[in-house]
Amino acid sequence: MAGKGRSRTARISWTNPTDREQRIKDYVDLVSSLTWQRQGSFLAATVLGLFYFDPVSTVVCYLGVFVAEILDMRLGREAKAWTDYDPETGRRLLRKITVNTALSAVAISVFVINMAVQQTSGGHFTPLFFLFSASLFAAMYNSAIISILLLRLSIYAGAFLFIALLDLVRYRPAMSSSSWLEFFTIIFVLYFIFDTSLKFYRHYQERMQQMKLIKEESERTKAAYEVKSQFLSTVSHELRTPLTSIKGSIDLMNTGVLGAVPDHLKPPLSIAAKNSQSLANLIDDLLDLQKMEAGEMHFQFQELDVNDLVKDAVEATTGYAGKLGIHVTTILPARELTVKGDHARLIQVMNNLLSNAIKFSEEGGSVRVRVEAIGSRVRISVQDDGIGIPEEARERVFGKFTQVDSSDIRKVGGTGLGLNITKQIVDRHGGTIDYESEPGVGSTFYVEFDQAVDEAAGKAGADPVALTA
Repeated sequence: MAGKGRSRTARISWTNPTDREQRIKDYVDLVSSLTWQRQGSFLAATVLGLFYFDPVSTVVCYLGVFVAEILDMRLGREAKAWTDYDPETGRRLLRKITVNTALSAVAISVFVINMAVQQTSGGHFTPLFFLFSASLFAAMYNSAIISILLLRLSIYAGAFLFIALLDLVRYRPAMSSSSWLEFFTIIFVLYFIFDTSLKFYRHYQERMQQMKLIKEESERTKAAYEVKSQFLSTVSHELRTPLTSIKGSIDLMNTGVLGAVPDHLKPPLSIAAKNSQSLANLIDDLLDLQKMEAGEMHFQFQELDVNDLVKDAVEATTGYAGKLGIHVTTILPARELTVKGDHARLIQVMNNLLSNAIKFSEEGGSVRVRVEAIGSRVRISVQDDGIGIPEEARERVFGKFTQVDSSDIRKVGGTGLGLNITKQIVDRHGGTIDYESEPGVGSTFYVEFDQAVDEAAGKAGADPVALTA
């Protein structure tokens, strides 16, 4: 039983790639993505070899390279299917990578050596160039696994040395001959290739380290976000119960149910009732924000009549508007406009826009709510004649816990969350929200949604119907 427990624990720890598994994935993915690029290079070399070297041996050598590429392609498909990061599968893939690398490097080396052997004069520029290209390619794209990189480069180094020594053994030239110059040049090229490979490997190491740091920072951020969400949720729920009792008691005293309230107590009780309502609104906003960020706010989409939606929202704010002496006018189209949405959440959107327009308007002012079709979309706009919004405050309007920096606006209070939550709800409906404003003149906030059904073009010019609340 103990052995089974250890095995299960080991398997669980491999659900995410470790350093070795990530290297294997990086190596195979990169090699697979460049298969046809490599094949194009060797096919071009083969065509060149057919004209200047023995065609039969050139084709046979190319077939060896092609078979090695086919094996790499099969390995790439196998690696893509490796999603559980099982360690045994990882070890098997690494063994296959080692074998494929050896076969591919040998096939390429034989390909270029075949050219070099057939060149009896003029040096070996062509095969050396192809071998140098293959070596540089390996340095650039095989750096994920150092053992594989060294294996391939070691085989290529053997081919380089074979070609370098070929004419020296054939002709035994004097030290002043070009054959010795070519030999020393090849030694320098080998040094250059290994030095370049080391630099690419270090660069890959640095990138892996950076990715590790980013991942660790991401995990810490997620953990902090979870703590913050849990804190907000816990505090909000813990505050709601006692606040409900406090608010209920104050309301009972204000209504006289518990007896007549002395005149000198009415002002502080009124302030307490107002502040308790503000706290209740803040808690509701915090809970909505937490649900939205955690993806726990559920929406039930259905076809909604926009005119009815606006009427319901205006009716819900009638008492608040009347208390502040604000007239709310609705301008609705004669035809029915429908959208897909969640009724309760869109009412929340409208309530936020209406309450903002009402509280920022002067007593005796008016707020106008208009519904209109704009192409295939429906626009609902809420216009007020209030203090307006400065242009420099645009970036803060839909932010969290932010309000426009104005003493008049601070005077009316608010949580600074309403418009942020409103925007998130509108976004979840695939809609857009924006505003137009001029300081001292007023603001118009509007939301737009796609129509649920296409209306006949002839109805677009139907006369609107104005209602007053």
